Amino acid sequence: MNIAQLVKERSTCLRRRVGAVLVRDKRVTATGYNGTPTGLPHCNEGGCERCSSDVESGEDLGVCACSHAEENVIVQAALHGTSTKGATLYTTHSPCSQCAKMIINARIARVVAFETYPDILGTKLLSQAAIRMDHFAE
Repeated sequence: MNIAQLVKERSTCLRRRVGAVLVRDKRVTATGYNGTPTGLPHCNEGGCERCSSDVESGEDLGVCACSHAEENVIVQAALHGTSTKGATLYTTHSPCSQCAKMIINARIARVVAFETYPDILGTKLLSQAAIRMDHFAE
């Protein structure tokens, strides 16, 4: 979890910094953080309309230009040809419903979250898919 906390420092999101680490066979295989897609302006450069608004946390995600940390860690694994099947995902925040669907389809076996994100559907979907969800205890 310390690595996920460090990875979140690379986030360019002005609203919430999130980091994720994928571990398989006791090896870190990929990392991800939230922010605008590669090559686009960062949030602090006007790249995300939602970041500069006063929208409540967890709302109006459709106008957010950022990719989530969990999404990015799965994409990075795919980009570098690393299987996600059976892996554990460590994340600084519990996955939203959209990321939970990606985690399920990526066949990730376990998610460990440090904080709770205000989208309970994500946790519910993981439970329905029999993916173990744990909260990190220091």
